[in-house]
Amino acid sequence: MNQNETRSTTASGDDAGASQDLLQTRDGRLLVLTLNRPERRNALSPALYAALLAALRAAADDDDVGAVVLTGAGNAFCAGGDVARMNANANAAANTDSALSFEQKMAGLRQRTGICELLHTMPKPTIAMLRGPAVGAGLSLALACDLRYGDDTTRLRTGFINVGLSGDFGGHYFLPRLVGMAKARELYLTSPMLDAQTALGLGLLNDLFEPAALHDAVLDVARRLAHGPRTAIAHMKANLNDAAHLPLAQMLDRECWRHVRCAETADHREAVAAFVEKRSPRFA
Repeated sequence: MNQNETRSTTASGDDAGASQDLLQTRDGRLLVLTLNRPERRNALSPALYAALLAALRAAADDDDVGAVVLTGAGNAFCAGGDVARMNANANAAANTDSALSFEQKMAGLRQRTGICELLHTMPKPTIAMLRGPAVGAGLSLALACDLRYGDDTTRLRTGFINVGLSGDFGGHYFLPRLVGMAKARELYLTSPMLDAQTALGLGLLNDLFEPAALHDAVLDVARRLAHGPRTAIAHMKANLNDAAHLPLAQMLDRECWRHVRCAETADHREAVAAFVEKRSPRFA
C-alpha cells in the first residue's frame, strides 16, 4: 500500500476489520475507491455498503476531490450482493422470527441505495473501471457512474432473476436510459451474461482497452476531469440529469442560468484566455 492509499472506515468507525473492505487512494484531486473483497469477487457486504456510502458522502462534500473512480480488487468489479449471505439470511428468516420488520428492512435497503444516488448526482464526474464480472447491484453501481470503461474480461449481467429478486440499486432507472426500454426488459427478464464487445455495442461501456492498458487509460481520463473547470462540470452533470425528466422550457431555463453562472467564473476566463493564447488552461 503506497503512502497515498488509506483504508476506509465504516460509517460508525467501530470495526477495524471492516475497514479492509474498501481502499481509498488519492492522486491529486482524483479519488480512487477500490472494492476490496477479491476472494468473494467483491460481493457487497454490510461493512462494504457502509464504507462505500461514507466515502462517497465525504467525496461529494470535499472541494479537494474533483473526480471519483470506482473499481474492484482482483479479477472482478463486483458480483453484486453476497449470495451466500442471502442464503443464510433466508434460512434464518424461515426458521425463526425475523429480527427486523419489513419496514426496517426497507429503510436499511433505501439507505444503502444512496450509494448509487450519490454516484449519479454528486457534482463531480464518477467513473467505473471494470474488470471481470459486474452483476446485479454491482452492475447497478457501474450504471450509476457517468462513464464506464472495461477490458476484454468485462462481463455484465443483471442477475436478479437468477436469485429470485426483482432488483435494486437503481438499475431500472439507469438501464432503460442507456439501452432503451425494450432492451432493458430483455436484459432483466432473461439475464444474459454480456461480454465486453456486446456491452460496448449496446452503449453500456464507453470504451474498451487492453487489460494491461486499462488502469492507465482510465486514470488519464479521470485526472483530466478531476483537474477541469469544476463549476462547468458540476452544472453540465446537473443539466444532463435534469434533461431526463424536465420539459424543454424548464430545461432551457436551467441551462441558461447555469451557463451564465459559468461565464462569471475564473475558470471560464482562464479557459478562453488559454484558447486564444494556444496553451493548456490552468484551473484553480
